[in-house]
Amino acid sequence: MDDFFNAALWEKAWKDESDLKIDRMKRNGIDPTRSFDHKAATFNEQSFSEEGKKRTKRIMNWLEGQGVQFENSSILDIGAASGVFTVPFAERGARVTAVETSPPLIELLEENISNFAEDQVKIVPVPFEDIDVAAKGWNQAFDLVFVSMSPVVHNWESVEKVLQCARKFCYISMPVLHTEHSLVKEVWPLVTGQPYQSKLTEMGYLLHLLYLKGYAYESLITREGKTTEVSKEAALQEAMTWLGHHRLPVDERNRNIIADYLEQAYPSGKIVIREEGRFGKVLIRLQDQNMY
Repeated sequence: MDDFFNAALWEKAWKDESDLKIDRMKRNGIDPTRSFDHKAATFNEQSFSEEGKKRTKRIMNWLEGQGVQFENSSILDIGAASGVFTVPFAERGARVTAVETSPPLIELLEENISNFAEDQVKIVPVPFEDIDVAAKGWNQAFDLVFVSMSPVVHNWESVEKVLQCARKFCYISMPVLHTEHSLVKEVWPLVTGQPYQSKLTEMGYLLHLLYLKGYAYESLITREGKTTEVSKEAALQEAMTWLGHHRLPVDERNRNIIADYLEQAYPSGKIVIREEGRFGKVLIRLQDQNMY
């Protein structure tokens, strides 16, 4: 039972699991920060669709309900993508620093912020991991640090670096379970010989360590989903990317298995993909931290 309250043990367990996952992805030729570059245009379209805007508004309304104010505030949006939150933050009167490194997403972000004043949104095209927070003048520099579904948060050390930038609030969202992807569930038995089973992710480490280290926070877990229609070629690319994220070999054998399956199962060449899962959101109140 003592181990349950041992923060060092939990930090090590999270780091070990994360290192294993990142190493496996690298060996499969996947860069977590760039693995969805090919989906930039689709992501942008979905983010700014009516459904996407409603999802964004729900999260922002939840933040406001917890006391976060956007007007005249300074926000650091880490992993800003094409501006799914950067844009509405700016629309509500915030000054936003958007950290994003994917070239296709930066291009879309630049388009999406073109109507704002030049000093309202600043893009930083540098990996957050490479930024020296103190040298950059970012120590407690932002009213809100916002990290939504970003590989930047992958162990407690990365969380501490994010928290270092926040003056009042820090928002982090992560999957609670690996997102269920209908095509991955279809091809999984063909590739592994086993039925697909969802696995819990690192959100548990984050919440437990915040608890152990005396932070004040609110958390929310929701179930969300979306449906897209893609070509056979895009489906193959996406399935291979997801296999890499699940630590399976991204090799010629698996590519051929999936390509043959798509050819037989979807003769029309169009594949409808359903993605859904449980997602955790946590808002940390830096001014209310219990230091002990």
